[in-house]
Amino acid sequence: MTQDTSAPAQASTPDSTPAAPEKTAATGGRYQAIFALAGTSFFPIAFLARLPLAMLTIGALTLITEVSGSYALGGFAAGAVGIGSAVGAPLLGYLADRIGQRPVLLGTAVLNPVAIGLFLLTALLLDPSDAPFWMLAAGLVMGASTPQVGPMARVRWMAMTSRRPQGREMDTALAYEGTADELTFVLGPALVGLLAAAVAPWLPLVLAAALTLTMVTAFAVHRTVEHVVPTSRRPGISGGPDAASPAAPRERPQWLLIMVPVLGMVAMGSFFGSTQTSLTAFAGSFDMATSAGMIYAAMALSSAVAALSVAFWPERFGTAGRWVLCAAAMLAFTLLLFVPSSIGAMVVMLLILGLPVGPTMVSIFGIGAIVAPRELMGTVMTMLASGVVTGTALGSSVAGRLADSSGYSHAFIVPTCSAAALLVLSLFAVQAARKRTAA
Repeated sequence: MTQDTSAPAQASTPDSTPAAPEKTAATGGRYQAIFALAGTSFFPIAFLARLPLAMLTIGALTLITEVSGSYALGGFAAGAVGIGSAVGAPLLGYLADRIGQRPVLLGTAVLNPVAIGLFLLTALLLDPSDAPFWMLAAGLVMGASTPQVGPMARVRWMAMTSRRPQGREMDTALAYEGTADELTFVLGPALVGLLAAAVAPWLPLVLAAALTLTMVTAFAVHRTVEHVVPTSRRPGISGGPDAASPAAPRERPQWLLIMVPVLGMVAMGSFFGSTQTSLTAFAGSFDMATSAGMIYAAMALSSAVAALSVAFWPERFGTAGRWVLCAAAMLAFTLLLFVPSSIGAMVVMLLILGLPVGPTMVSIFGIGAIVAPRELMGTVMTMLASGVVTGTALGSSVAGRLADSSGYSHAFIVPTCSAAALLVLSLFAVQAARKRTAA
């Protein structure tokens, strides 16, 4: 990827001073290297700041279903949040590329809690059955204003590791980010369910608003944000200082190459959504539909652990080669979903299936970093995140229809097809990586 030579010098404080890759690797391993690079405070802040993203959709579904008694209205509310996020994320990413992450994050840290408050007022003071328009509008705004912490954290890692071509810090950082995402999307819904059942269905959204206001603000002002230089501050870029001075020409985005990882994340989202929906139908056949989330967590657990392992994979695989290998394993392992006839057996199969999932996600984000121009890195990373949201909605819808009409065994066809799409796209990723390397 293109090096960010305009990144500011790193501070000399103990929390942020990076150790030399060779020395750090010798004394504490690759994960200690990224702790030294970003500072230990970055990790809890970034993790808690991304948690609301995993709580809003299921929180809206839970609240509207509870107050209206309608699963359909709850589904519409969740869909509005998802659509808002899918549309708003790339716009926020583009703004962050242009004017910087800090003002965008600080703005959404205020706007999103306000949008959550409006959604709560709409749900609790109005009857959603009589005023679905206002509920859906509030849901769209709530989703569109959700801070994109995960993608922006990845952009920071890419900027911080761009001067370290001999190290494995970027692979390690992306592996960590994949694990953080997996844990977030397991913990978030579980937290919503626990708080809604134990206290009230509105409490998860209130907690999400509080986390956004506090932790996203902390993430916005964390020292790592200084490594990402927006286009408005880069010399030689239109609109930036010294725009007339001679500098490297602005890199034209190659959208056909960029669409390869974006479509890969759509396929990944379809895999997630269809697997979760199919498992709900499978668990329902045992009168355990409410436990589907816990069953699905088995795959998320092995996926998270496998994602961490990517930092230690041999470099000869390469990012694109790793995508090919893991997508092929995913396709083979999805066939295991058709085998179990009990909950216990399904949990075992999901633990196996999760092993290539995390590394596949890490690889797709890695290809995104390779094909994205430096000045559009935030835009591309948020496009990848939007791809997951869009694919999840698509996969859930198709699998749900098949489960209703033909049973859960037919619904499992959708994650298999999603894995097949990932394998096909991985072959295009090999070509995309070669073209960018040769450019």
